[in-house]
Amino acid sequence: MALTREQMAQRVAQELKDGFYVNLGIGIPTLVANYVPEGIDVMLHSENGLLGMGRFPTEEEVDPDMINAGKQTVTARPGAAIFDSAESFAMIRGGHVDLTVLGAFEVDQEGNIASWMIPGKLIKGMGGAMDLVAGAENIICTMTHASKHGESKLLEKCTLPLTGAGCINRVLTDLAYLEIENGAFVLKERAPGVSVEEIVEKTAGKLIVPDHVPEMTFDA
Repeated sequence: MALTREQMAQRVAQELKDGFYVNLGIGIPTLVANYVPEGIDVMLHSENGLLGMGRFPTEEEVDPDMINAGKQTVTARPGAAIFDSAESFAMIRGGHVDLTVLGAFEVDQEGNIASWMIPGKLIKGMGGAMDLVAGAENIICTMTHASKHGESKLLEKCTLPLTGAGCINRVLTDLAYLEIENGAFVLKERAPGVSVEEIVEKTAGKLIVPDHVPEMTFDA
């Protein structure tokens, strides 16, 4: 079975380390805020000017003025700080974000990412993604492994306009967790119940498959 959006967020949350400053992109990455492991203290950063983002609010807690970069209402944890977007991007460009989690349309075997534009379709702009992929060394890209038409999103070479070049080294899809090394995707884990054969079939880029590929595990 392919991972749900919530399971993808849970798997990303396993990569959080105590003391990290983490930027969460729009979409699946924002869900990571709900799965920060017990005993881990991280400060979640939103590029629109919030450091110390908390979990999503309950109906009673909703404050329309407290939003993330995707215009979703959020909460602020104790110790949070609010500032303007110029200062927020200074943090990003200055390399002060320990981990960036963002979505993509395509990633290729050289670590290139295309995440902001599909020609001929209405777009809002590239947002902060270009700064994030340029300013962070530790990036996890979350995406579906293939399009709804069954076409692979893990490619030999990106076909869409690039957001960043040679900047992605880890990809989590609904089927697998992969790392990019020496011009190839390396299969590290597979979603529970998903076969290696299905992952191979749906990966257009060069894929290295170790002898043993464990299934992902999640806390009950």
